Amino acid sequence: MTDLYYFDHAASAPRRDEVAAAMEPWLHGVVGNPSGSHRAARESRRAVEEARDEVAAFVGAKPGGVIFTGGGTESCQLAIAGATHYHRRTHESSAIVISRVEHEAVIDAAELMAQDFDNVSVRYVEVDSDGVIDLDSLDRALDHDVAIVSVMAANNETGVTQPLDAVSAMAKAIPGGLLTHTDAVAAAPWLYLPMATGSIDMISICAHKIGGPVNSGALIMREEFHIDALVPGGGQERGHRGGTVDVAACVGLAAATRLVSEELASTNDRILDYQHRLTAAMSFLPGCQITAPGVSKVAGTVHATFEGIASDELLFLLDQEGVCASAASSCSSGAALSSHVLAAMGVSPERSKGSLRLTMGAETTDEDVDALIRILSSVVYRLAGSV
Repeated sequence: MTDLYYFDHAASAPRRDEVAAAMEPWLHGVVGNPSGSHRAARESRRAVEEARDEVAAFVGAKPGGVIFTGGGTESCQLAIAGATHYHRRTHESSAIVISRVEHEAVIDAAELMAQDFDNVSVRYVEVDSDGVIDLDSLDRALDHDVAIVSVMAANNETGVTQPLDAVSAMAKAIPGGLLTHTDAVAAAPWLYLPMATGSIDMISICAHKIGGPVNSGALIMREEFHIDALVPGGGQERGHRGGTVDVAACVGLAAATRLVSEELASTNDRILDYQHRLTAAMSFLPGCQITAPGVSKVAGTVHATFEGIASDELLFLLDQEGVCASAASSCSSGAALSSHVLAAMGVSPERSKGSLRLTMGAETTDEDVDALIRILSSVVYRLAGSV
């Protein structure tokens, strides 16, 4: 059997053994409803609240600001739609300000609100050729009608980080201050979130991108802000999200955040070296162009485009050799879908068709990187020779 070389951590990171062990007691037998009052319910509630403490510490917020959700997408949806629903009740018009390179979770939430309500609009902030937001474009989009400003901490395709402190300063400079949100899903494995997102009002994270379970995430508020529940009923999560809380999912998310926090510095040092090795090796491949080479990116991502080579062919041959990779976002990793991120950066449709995203994590080894360089070189030269 072919060895497996996993370079798709940004789609879903391997489940950590410590996470599975933490979740195990809550996956069978009696798991009390945390809303109840008997002993089993109290034990569940204690586990959920301890998890809430850890998730809050992960982003540098207070435990009361943590709203557990069913993943990163729901967290972003709750932030965007919840804030806009509340805003439109007290304003004649409501604008949602987002960057051109946001994840589909944010874009779709904003566009759906604009489709459903005539007094809601979406204002897009442009980015430069590296995918960094244009602050002049942001400035033009901000006024007192804005319900929320959402700019991701790090891009899920390219790994490029955004100037969140500048975003926050500009939003707060509007009289009364504007509510800010960041999708920190792609940033969570790599950035120290208390600092990287410290000036942002609401932060979205999810578990399975940091070695936790799927269908587990959180929206964290630095203060109590007015947002409408999208799933009302029951009063759970301080009325922000109805429904019985999944104890195992909360515990798994907390365990994953704890591991990331403990290993953040050492993992970044090691993986940054791998990033440099990969970037240097790929730069010599025919038709290869490293994406956004001169700006700040998270350590775990290497993104490139290849001239004259289609992503689907590249990914197929890599898979044959045991390399797991993707062309773009995990939500559109099928190469047939073009990347809105690369389009916003001004990358031509022809070159975008040859995109490759390689993402690493704490489990990535020297041997994995060496094998990837060898296999990728062989595959690219094979495809280049057939053009």
